[in-house]
Amino acid sequence: MDAAPRTGTEQHKARMEEMRRAQHVRERRNRWLTMAAGAVVVAGLVTGGVVLLNSGSSDAAPAAASDGKGGGEGRFVTRADGVRTWKGTLDRNHTTAPVTYPMEPPVGGDHNPVWQNCNGDVYSEPVKNEAAVHALEHGAVWVTFNSKASKADVAALAAKVRKTPYTLMSPVEDQKDPLMLSAWAHQRSVTSANDPHVDKFLSEFVQGPQTPEPGATCTGGLDR
Repeated sequence: MDAAPRTGTEQHKARMEEMRRAQHVRERRNRWLTMAAGAVVVAGLVTGGVVLLNSGSSDAAPAAASDGKGGGEGRFVTRADGVRTWKGTLDRNHTTAPVTYPMEPPVGGDHNPVWQNCNGDVYSEPVKNEAAVHALEHGAVWVTFNSKASKADVAALAAKVRKTPYTLMSPVEDQKDPLMLSAWAHQRSVTSANDPHVDKFLSEFVQGPQTPEPGATCTGGLDR
């Protein structure tokens, strides 16, 4: 049998049901689109955050390792044999004012017009950095020690310095290691007076190729 024609009320109900189903479909679709869009946004934020974090980490990281102290226009680079070489600016102006150096002991920079005597001179008291740097400019090697160095090592190094022209020796309490050797733009620590690197350093840097003023005198300057 044919279905009886719907009344207006039934048609209205059917229409409302279709509208509800359609609305339900739209709501489900919108929720899915919203979730998908949210996932894209979150992914974008995460990616952007990673990029920014990596960028920030890169900016914060040093360009290269360095075992030297901060400040100054340069840094120490350590050679394979343990000698630290200063890469950067070491000015050579004369000044009677105190100079703040970016390393201790200093290996160059502005300095006093009068050099520290460095003809195998051994000092029991600290000397002025500014005068010792002038000695380095003349091609001297500066042997330094602090209170952590043994008396035997200090005595043995002093004996070696007294026999070696273009050297000087003095205490530097603030240096990082007990025994250190410095030349213009070069420096190293040694473990004892018998460390073979002592003679190697003296051989390479006493009047070595790093000397800004080769042949300049090591006498006639400050003697204390």
